[in-house]
Amino acid sequence: MLLPAVATGALATGWLLLRALQRRTLADVLLAMLLAVPTLNIAQQMLGYAGWYDRHDGYTTAMLYGPWQLNLLLGPAYYLYFRSLTNQEFRLGPRAWWHLLPGLLQLGLVAGALSYDLLWLTGIRGQPLPNQAATIGPALGATEVFGHYLGYAQYVLLPAYCWRVLADYQRYNHYLQDNFSDTERLRFAGLRQLLLVQVLALVLSQFFTLASWKFGLSDAVSWYYFFLRGFLIYWLVAVGLQANYAAATTPLRFDTAPDLPVIPEPAGELHPAPAADAPGPQAQPAAGLPAPPLAPELLAWRGKLLALMAEEQPWLEPELTLTEVAKRLRITPGLLSKVINTGCGQNFNDFVNAYRVQEAQRLLADPRFAHYSLVGVALESGFNSRSTFNRVFKKVTGQVPSELSRPKI
Repeated sequence: MLLPAVATGALATGWLLLRALQRRTLADVLLAMLLAVPTLNIAQQMLGYAGWYDRHDGYTTAMLYGPWQLNLLLGPAYYLYFRSLTNQEFRLGPRAWWHLLPGLLQLGLVAGALSYDLLWLTGIRGQPLPNQAATIGPALGATEVFGHYLGYAQYVLLPAYCWRVLADYQRYNHYLQDNFSDTERLRFAGLRQLLLVQVLALVLSQFFTLASWKFGLSDAVSWYYFFLRGFLIYWLVAVGLQANYAAATTPLRFDTAPDLPVIPEPAGELHPAPAADAPGPQAQPAAGLPAPPLAPELLAWRGKLLALMAEEQPWLEPELTLTEVAKRLRITPGLLSKVINTGCGQNFNDFVNAYRVQEAQRLLADPRFAHYSLVGVALESGFNSRSTFNRVFKKVTGQVPSELSRPKI
């Protein structure tokens, strides 16, 4: 019953590595690493439960040299995977490789034991390969002792890296709100939940270890832990493939470094607009909030922005971004973000969605659109999905769209 999880993990890992070679996508490589670690771990137990280790021959001993336990790669891989998803410019530089050093040390120990025992002693010097009933190779024996104590580091590394990723998620959400009008598919909520479950699985494994030491649990009881761990493989495949697609089709540039103070941009780079009076009622922000006092050099840009929103209605584009609006105004995204935050008292996501909610309210009250479903109204208003429409509409108005009374057809 462990075979389906192992087969799924192995096939997904191989497919991701092939795709990474073709497209040179770092996220695929890291997702493959995240899948390979539990797949190898479960595969070792599956072979044991199937009786392969009871054959007591050379093949059995050779299997002991497999890289089954590489759990020190999990925490760093999750962190680097999150970096690769949220920043398309992220690369595995020298500083990033340091995160993988503990896991690479585990892999190096296994490779060293295999090279010395199987290649040197057996292959070159001609010593017979000991079977499982006899003493295992000297290098493997030393590796198992050292690796046993090294493996305890996973109880520190995995929670620490998961905590780091979850902390960065908070600032990543702020980044999404400031730069994208549709954030639903870019939240990677499933991955965040998976991190918490991954830590829970680590705690569960420690519980089984302590219970086995205290009460002498049989292998049949510990099998349930690996069976449950197999579900994480299916979850990671589903969540990871969806996240990789969303990240590959969206220009994400999130930096995990703390935000720095905003430095005024040189006047030559702003393409300043001619001075203008404060916008009239027809160009006010859709949320109806009073705009705070604005510096004179930014006042004109706010007028240009509100005029653009009223005339060209870019908010009808479901995947509108801050960068696209900045290009239309011929200013930098940093300056536009400052104009929206300071001049309109909102982030970019709330600013755009306020227009969409206002349009949805108009359509819901218009008899000519009485035959439209709520999904149709959402799409006509610039929303990309029913769930986003309901969430944003309730955030702005305090009620879901289905609670509004509509004209009869």
